[in-house]
Amino acid sequence: MSTATYTVSGMTCGHCVSSVKEEVGGVQGVTGVEVDLATGRVTVTGDGPVDPAAVGAAVKEAGYTVVEQP
Repeated sequence: MSTATYTVSGMTCGHCVSSVKEEVGGVQGVTGVEVDLATGRVTVTGDGPVDPAAVGAAVKEAGYTVVEQP
C-alpha cells in the first residue's frame, strides 16, 4: 500500500472537495482519497504506487491545480 500527499489550490467549498475526490478516485490504483479543504491537502492511498502525473491530471480535470506533489 502507498500513500502520497498533494497540495491543491483553488478549492473553496464542499463541492470542490467532492469534485477532486471523484476525479482522483478514478485514477488507476487509487483506493482512497481524503481532502482537507482548509489546508488544500489531498492524501491519496493506493494498493501500489500511484502515478503522480495521473493524479495531477485528475486534479486538473476537476478544475484545480496541484502546487506541490511528492
